[in-house]
Amino acid sequence: MTKEEKTVAISNLSKKFAEFEHFYVTDSSALTVEQINKFRKFCFSKGVEYHVYKNTLIAKALETTNIDYTEFNKSVLKGASGLIFTSVGNMPGKLLKEFKTTTSIDKIVFKGASIDSSFFIGEKALDQVASLKSKNELIGDILGLLQSPAKNVISALMSGENKLAGIVKAIADKKESES
Repeated sequence: MTKEEKTVAISNLSKKFAEFEHFYVTDSSALTVEQINKFRKFCFSKGVEYHVYKNTLIAKALETTNIDYTEFNKSVLKGASGLIFTSVGNMPGKLLKEFKTTTSIDKIVFKGASIDSSFFIGEKALDQVASLKSKNELIGDILGLLQSPAKNVISALMSGENKLAGIVKAIADKKESES
């Protein structure tokens, strides 16, 4: 690879890191060509990109970001590295777990991930990142929690053939008759 090709590759990677908030690093060197093609198709079907890059190019591109990836680079960028870019933080984790279980191809190794500037390193962290809730899931949970008290009040008012509503009406009528 010439110096110009490396510069273009670093520039393209830098754009990817700027475009996507989350990325995963994997090692697929133990996979056969057929298996890696199957994994690429699987990623594509889920709407994520998977590409293999040289570690030095990844490290240079990460230097162009506003985040300090020094520790991440030291522990993750060793051996063969493939990158999965996504805008949904937990999706590649779920994708990797699903691929390993549905295809019985467990040779692909989760090396690390950067999700919202937090680092997850090592195969043991895969369960953790896969179980993270996405932004939309968290918003849904919050909306459900906010709606819950209102639903409880409404159901209490509606329960017991409107007994509570009848009591409130009786109190209001009593106050009107006293005045």
